[in-house]
Amino acid sequence: MINDNIDYTDAKQLREKAEKKLTERKLNKKQLTARQTKENRLLAETLLHEIQVHEIELEMQNEELRQAYQTAEKALKKYTMLFDLAPIGYFTLDVDGSICELNFTGADMLGERRFSLVNSNFKLFVSDESRLVFNSFFKKLYTNEAKESCEVSLVHNDKHLFRVYMEGVVTEDEQKCLMTVVDISKFLDR
Repeated sequence: MINDNIDYTDAKQLREKAEKKLTERKLNKKQLTARQTKENRLLAETLLHEIQVHEIELEMQNEELRQAYQTAEKALKKYTMLFDLAPIGYFTLDVDGSICELNFTGADMLGERRFSLVNSNFKLFVSDESRLVFNSFFKKLYTNEAKESCEVSLVHNDKHLFRVYMEGVVTEDEQKCLMTVVDISKFLDR
C-alpha cells in the first residue's frame, strides 16, 4: 500500500518507514515461523505416531508368521515321518501309471532307490500274470472315481518278489492316483 503521508524524497522518513516495515515483516515471519514450526512439530508427531503404530502392526504380523511357520514346520515333519517311514508303501501315480512320489517302504518293495523310481512306470513292477488285474484296478480308479483294491504279484528284474494288497483312490483336483501297497506274502505262506 502506498501511504500518501510519506514523502518518498525525504530519506529520513523513507528510512523510518522501511525499518517499520522490516520490523513488521520480521514479526510476521516469526509468527509464521512459529505457526509453521508448531504445525511441523504436530505433523512430525503424527507421522512418528503412525510409524510407531505401523511398526507394532508389523511386529505382530511377523510374530504371527513366525508361529504359522513353526506350526507348518511341525506339520511337515509329522507328515514327512508319517509318509516316508510308514510300514506300508505309499505311491502317487499319474494317469499313465508313472510314479510321481513314493515313500521308503515303497522303494524297498520295488528293490530300488527311491529317487531312481520317480517317473518309472509302476506297471513295469507288476508280474505278467497280475498285469490284467492291475490294469483293471487302475482303470476302475479313474472310471469309477471311488476307492478300489486288488491283489497282485510284484517283480523286479524278472524275479518274483512278493504278493501285495493295493488300495487306491484318485484325487479330484490333480487326477493323481494315491495308492497304498501292503506286503501280504508272509500271510499267504502260513
